[in-house]
Amino acid sequence: MSETQFNRRRFTRVSSDVPTQLLQGGVSWDVNLIDISLNGLAVTQPEDWDADYSHPFNFILQLKDGSTFEAHAHLIHVESGTLGFQMEHLGPEQVGPLAQLLAEKVGDGIIEDELQTLAKINQ
Repeated sequence: MSETQFNRRRFTRVSSDVPTQLLQGGVSWDVNLIDISLNGLAVTQPEDWDADYSHPFNFILQLKDGSTFEAHAHLIHVESGTLGFQMEHLGPEQVGPLAQLLAEKVGDGIIEDELQTLAKINQ
């Protein structure tokens, strides 16, 4: 089992309907967020999808409080109209809003445990 596959299973995925934009180079796509975790996210594949799989992506989530969450990610898999990404280089300013979004769905205790796991991975 690869490290990516193992990490994917360590983090709780939650569904969310927040507006999401995926960007690469000068191109952007409005996508539907399927689920998100502290490690990655899955979105619907846009009809006009024409991306360079070897280069990283940025994505922006429009949070319910009016703020945005932005992060870098690499495409990990493409399956049946779904794009799966692994987030990279999350700093404390990014982890907080993401953890809050996730905690609203699954509770603070689970997310606190997962934040500790994420910290160990990123050491």
